[in-house]
Amino acid sequence: MKTAAALIAVLALLLSAACGGDDGDDAEPQPPAAGTTENGDGASGEAVFTQNCGSCHTLSAAGTSGTTGPDLDDAAPSQDEVEEQVRNGGGGMPAFEGRLSDDEIEAVSEYVATSAGG
Repeated sequence: MKTAAALIAVLALLLSAACGGDDGDDAEPQPPAAGTTENGDGASGEAVFTQNCGSCHTLSAAGTSGTTGPDLDDAAPSQDEVEEQVRNGGGGMPAFEGRLSDDEIEAVSEYVATSAGG
């Protein structure tokens, strides 16, 4: 329970910085890199993460080193924990439900949990 509470606190800190805002870059999406998690509709968890979360969060697998939110490698959240936080936000992190599709939320949740060992 202590680990889950710490993870939630870390995720809340990351999200509280309003990470993942639109940077105005409308470039065409790139195909997912080899080894990325991709759901049935082709949403790449790695791409969703780097475009929306990496500026605030550290995740070695994605090559990101954001310091505003929790270090996800250290937090090692479960897929359910990531999905809950991404959908609803909290602790300073904005909610991404409505900004990301259900497929994108599922893909990024699976990617983070798998990559961080949650």
